[in-house]
Amino acid sequence: QVQLVESGGGLVQAGGSLRLSCAASGRTFSNYAMGWFRQAPGKGREFVAAINWRRNTDLAASVKGRFTISRDNAKNTVYLEMNSLKPEDTAVYYCAASRSPWLLSVPATTGQFGSWGQGTQVTVSP
Repeated sequence: QVQLVESGGGLVQAGGSLRLSCAASGRTFSNYAMGWFRQAPGKGREFVAAINWRRNTDLAASVKGRFTISRDNAKNTVYLEMNSLKPEDTAVYYCAASRSPWLLSVPATTGQFGSWGQGTQVTVSP
């Protein structure tokens, strides 16, 4: 089992930027895909971005061109760089690790991820 701890959330004005970090421990980080999901009040958890062990990435259409996902295997950390933030980006952001290693595709559904962090709040004011 892997442990995930997110950080970097906060309050920012529309148009601003934040960088979320997720530190992993407990298993070989580099073999697994990592993802970011978010959940706004009253809504379901939705996919934001993911990166596999080959560093292939996928992003939700709503964040393409504004968000970037990356990973630093030496630090066992995955990042979500968020630019041009909008009020509709307001949500709790969760980091997740894939259930299986060595995925050739980039997972994008909650069922493909088996470990989750506690979440970090991102609030974007108008």
